[in-house]
Amino acid sequence: MEVHGGKLAARALKQAGVECIFTLSGGHIMAIYDGCIDEGIRVIDVRHEQAAVHAADAWSRLNPNKIGCAVLTAGPGVTDGVTGVANAWRANSPILVIGGQGPLGNLRQGSLQEMDHVSVMKPITKWADTCYDTKRIPDYIEMGIRHAISGNPGPAFLEIPMDVLMGTVEKDEVRFPVIKTKPPLILPDKDDVFEVISMLKKSKNPVMMAGTSVKWSNASTNIQKFIEETHIPTFVNGMGRGTVKPGTPELLNRVRKEAIQQCDLFICAGVLLDFRLSYGNTIPAEAKIVQLDIQNELIGTNRSADAAVVGNLKASFEMMTQCLQENNDKLNFSKWRDQLIEREIQLENEFTSQLNSDEVPIDPLRLCREIRDFVKEKEIILIGDGGDIVAQAAKVLPAPAENSWMDPGPLGTLGVGMPFALAAQIARPDKRVLIIYGDGSFGLNGFEYDTALRFDLPIVGIVGVDGLWGQIARPQAAVYGANQIIATKLNFTRYDKIVEAMGGHGEYCEKPEEIGPALERAFASGKAALVNVVMRQDIDTGMKGSTYA
Repeated sequence: MEVHGGKLAARALKQAGVECIFTLSGGHIMAIYDGCIDEGIRVIDVRHEQAAVHAADAWSRLNPNKIGCAVLTAGPGVTDGVTGVANAWRANSPILVIGGQGPLGNLRQGSLQEMDHVSVMKPITKWADTCYDTKRIPDYIEMGIRHAISGNPGPAFLEIPMDVLMGTVEKDEVRFPVIKTKPPLILPDKDDVFEVISMLKKSKNPVMMAGTSVKWSNASTNIQKFIEETHIPTFVNGMGRGTVKPGTPELLNRVRKEAIQQCDLFICAGVLLDFRLSYGNTIPAEAKIVQLDIQNELIGTNRSADAAVVGNLKASFEMMTQCLQENNDKLNFSKWRDQLIEREIQLENEFTSQLNSDEVPIDPLRLCREIRDFVKEKEIILIGDGGDIVAQAAKVLPAPAENSWMDPGPLGTLGVGMPFALAAQIARPDKRVLIIYGDGSFGLNGFEYDTALRFDLPIVGIVGVDGLWGQIARPQAAVYGANQIIATKLNFTRYDKIVEAMGGHGEYCEKPEEIGPALERAFASGKAALVNVVMRQDIDTGMKGSTYA
């Protein structure tokens, strides 16, 4: 029985546990769609290829040990997806992106949408290659996935020329490899673990920061046990939110800067000393640095580590906790923790006036508080898509569980909101999904509301409209003067009307007390919906409300 390459690709994806692909239709890749129909793989077609890759990224984040997949047509289809690939690269999301290509038989003859996709993708992927043989399409899919999930995970890119994808072979002649999507378990060295424990015993004011590799190691239970065993003050970055249980006394937020400046030992648990930690410059020079991560190449970024544990972080934290228990070593940093809690409460109280502001136009922090009050005790996935508004939301909104909060990650890509939400609502149909937008970010992939409506996905967004690229305008004003602001003004657009015009539900709010009821009505509509909130425009207020503060 003869089958074409698209059917082989779909069967291989099915064997890899792929439940849906995200795509925008194109002639170079339509053979894969035909195969997906046969294999029962859902085809979610979006309005922009960037959105397809963002959705694949979110699918991997939401489904541990599974692979998100985007399928892009050749030329502009692939290049439109580049930003999504770059975002997954910086967020360490294991995704497989399949790209079309002009016919192999016409290579370098100028066929439609022909270009060197592999060279474009190599700098932002763990693996990028072309399959030139129809029979070997499953092998190449397996190779791409294996590279994506191994070590420090990330995207893989597979190019398949049109005539290779549409070429036919005898099905019995094709070998379908076993495709594993669970990464191999790399165990840490016990001697390295003992060294870290020894350093902790000498420490009085240690601090731990948990992040990306904790998530990709499925280490939330194990880091929780370690924290409870030692009472070490702990902070989390975006990807790490939810990996430590809310309400854990050691889990702190506002006092991070002060805690780091006072620490004598800093544990990087799956985080890099990048811009989010001032490249390590705020850690005292005399403080020891311990780094736990899943790949040796990640150790020592921007500042060398005094000790390192390399391996799966689930195994690393399990081994450290066992080491303490077996040797009856009692580490108790609760006194230091309590000092920080006292300061945390003080900073929280200073924050309260903005959270409770009745100001009109609405204070951004009051908007975040209204969202917090609405989502309390609800099964909900929150997605941040913006600059200042997302930074403020992260200070106010809880992450009650792992994967209950998603943001782009260290690349800071705008436009992830609806693409992430599409994947979230498909993967978790029993949960509510809420996007928190800035008005600037809404403009990038806001048209994906069309996708949500076509697939009957009741996603709700709330957009803070201040008519401004605020994260840029405020620094412009502060550095160059208020009369030198340029390229940062937006219209006070009624984005709710845009969603209504597509067939969705819209709400409009000018007063803070209107926000909660508007959100209730939006979710009750059963449609993709948007709540439009008019916010205060901060330009001449220095750095108030800015992530640059």
